[in-house]
Parts: sequence; structure tokens; C-alpha cells
Amino acid sequence: MITVVGTGTGAPAADDVLAGAALVVGGRRHLDAVRPPRGAERIVLGPLAPALDAIAEYVGKELPVVVLASGDPGFFGIVRALAERFGAGLLDVRPGVSSVATAFARIGLPWDDAVVVSAHGRDPRTAVNVCRAHPKVAVLTGPGAGPAELGAALDGDRVLVVASALGDPERERVERVTPAEAAARDWGTAVNVVLCLDEARALGAVRTVAGVPSGPARWALDEDEFAHRDSMITKFEVRALALARLGPRPGDLVWDVGAGSGSVAVECARLGAAVVAIEKAPDGVQRVHDNARAHGVDVRVVHGTAPQTLSGLADDPDAVFVGGGGRELPAVVTACARRARRTVVVAVAALDRVPAAREALTAAGFGCAGVLLQSSRLAPLPGDVTRLAATNPVFLLWGVRTPLPSEGVAQ
Repeated sequence: MITVVGTGTGAPAADDVLAGAALVVGGRRHLDAVRPPRGAERIVLGPLAPALDAIAEYVGKELPVVVLASGDPGFFGIVRALAERFGAGLLDVRPGVSSVATAFARIGLPWDDAVVVSAHGRDPRTAVNVCRAHPKVAVLTGPGAGPAELGAALDGDRVLVVASALGDPERERVERVTPAEAAARDWGTAVNVVLCLDEARALGAVRTVAGVPSGPARWALDEDEFAHRDSMITKFEVRALALARLGPRPGDLVWDVGAGSGSVAVECARLGAAVVAIEKAPDGVQRVHDNARAHGVDVRVVHGTAPQTLSGLADDPDAVFVGGGGRELPAVVTACARRARRTVVVAVAALDRVPAAREALTAAGFGCAGVLLQSSRLAPLPGDVTRLAATNPVFLLWGVRTPLPSEGVAQ
């Protein structure tokens, strides 16, 4: 049997749990805080594979093993690796209080509506994009993905709560800082978790389903659900296919280039992605802000002209929608394709511009496909009859980055 003990927020494991253990595994601070039985082997956790191999030897001899972990070891913890290797039936898990629950308790906020993301041993861009898109996020940190790195990537409209050494009566600290203040400090190794909050929305509404908000009940919203100028808006039929090809999801960053009303940007944000909308018209910038606010989502709006403005955007997007560009369209598509990690989707009304946009995608190493969308909507006529009203045809092109031969599927 493998007993997995979550030591809570700094509380040591009880001696009776350790009694009779032939092997005790844990981080150095966990092992230093306990008294293993005389004769028991101790393994300080570093690389996980050697520790699992050692545990397997003891399990094979039917000798009891105790694994010490922080907080709740079933929450982004070692229980997953142990269950995969030895089977859940061999585990006796005794959870402590997670650092996430403790951090929210320290600042007096519920966390059933918080999005929790781990940046420990992972690319921090996912955590950063989740923080950009959601008002209440808990980030489990790690080397190279701590408060300083998060702060450097985030704008000033968020507050970071940095919780360190939770449960230690002498060293525990819970500090509210701006992203800029977080970026300017060396936080050491005692950080447990960073909370990223939009404090105006931090309390949140009563929820039925915890964690990541469920997706919207519908998308490809009607044009009249957005403020727009003279019907200058991506029609919902086009938007539906564009969203399907963009595939926005939590952890993604999406650019909406030539955003206009921002309908695509808003819909991507409603689906959980972080979004940057680029718009050259001052009144268009205001409309995007207004539409994002009306739909309760965060969209960063950049006032500028593509492709020039794109070079000033620090982070590469996962997906890009190009809804404008005019004569500059090939240059805009080329600039977007150079930066996009996954997909570029282009909406084009003019037939003459399709070949150049397609060539820009293929030249950047994207596999390119497309369709001409022609739709006719039901429209009433006098006499209680109905006609078909045709919308303007639109070409939708999409390019998907083709992995290099050396790149794996996960990339």
C-alpha cells in the first residue's frame, strides 16, 4: 500500500501515518519536518522517474510506502503519476488543504468560480492567456513561471495576490501587487500560488458548475447584438465558420486584425480565449470596447494600422482572424502568418484579392483551404409570405500551420 499524505499548508504529517513505513518519499522540506521510523529509507523527490522506480521495488516486496506532498496531492499533484504507475486501488490518499483554497481563504474570497491553471513545469503562456481572459485565476507557479514572469506579461488592469510559505507562522506572506510591481521583484522559492484578479469582478456570481466557465449557450450571434456602423460587421454565417476554423479556447491568444465592430474578437473571448483586437478607426476602437463590455468579456483593443502595428505586439497568437486590409491585405496576411502558431483565417469580399491572400498563406508554410459563402436569409413580404434575401458573398480562406518533419504531434 502507498499512503499519500498531503501536508496541508505547512502542517507536518502525523507520526502515526509514518509508523511502520519502509520507505518515505517527499520534498526535502517535507522530510525535514517529520520523523520517519528507524530503518526507513528516505528519498528526496527530484526527477520523478527514479522515485517511482524505487517505490515499485518496495511495492513489489509488499512493503509499506509513504509519499509526502503539499496540500491536496490529487489536485495537480503526485496522485496522478502514482495512479498511472501503480493503479488507484493501491493508493490511500489523505489530502491536506490546497494552497489555492488557502490563498483565497486568506483574502476572504470564494473560489468555486476561479479558473486554476498550473504553470509548474509547463509553458507559462497558457497561464498568462487565462489570466488575460478571466477575472479570477489561480496560477500554480514554478521556476521561470512565477510572479515576476506573470507580472511582466500582464497589463495593469489586474491585481496579483502572491501567497508565499502558506501555513508557516513565521514566513507566510500574502501580498497584493500590481503586475509592474510583481515584475520588478525577486520572489525567491517560497511562492505557493499567485491569484490574478479583476477586483471589480472578483466576487463573481453564484455558480452551479465550478472551475472554467462553461462555453456560451450559442455563438455566431446576430448582427443586431453588436454595435456596428452601416452593416460593417462580419455576418453571422461567415463568423460561424471562422470561429470553427479559429478554434478559440481557454489558454489561447487570438488576434482580430481589422476588427471593425469586434464581433469576432468578442465571440472568441466568449469561448474563453484571450483576445487582442487591432482597429485603425478611432470610432471603431470605441465600438469594440463597447461590444466587449456589453457581452461581459475582456478584449484588449489596439488602435493602429496593420501590418505596421503588429510588430509592436509582444506575444505570438495561436490564431488570427483578418477581416480587413484593403490593398495591404497580402502584407497583413504575411505578417500574421509569420507570427501565428496554429491558424490564420481571412475573410475577403473582393475576388481579386483571393489569390494574393492564398499565396501569402502558402508562402508562410501554411496548408490553405477556403470556401465561397453565399447565403440567403428568410425575409418577410407583405401578405404574410416570405422571400429569400441574398447576403453579399464572402470568400473565407484558412491556413493551418504545417508542422516541420522534426516537430512532434504535441507541438
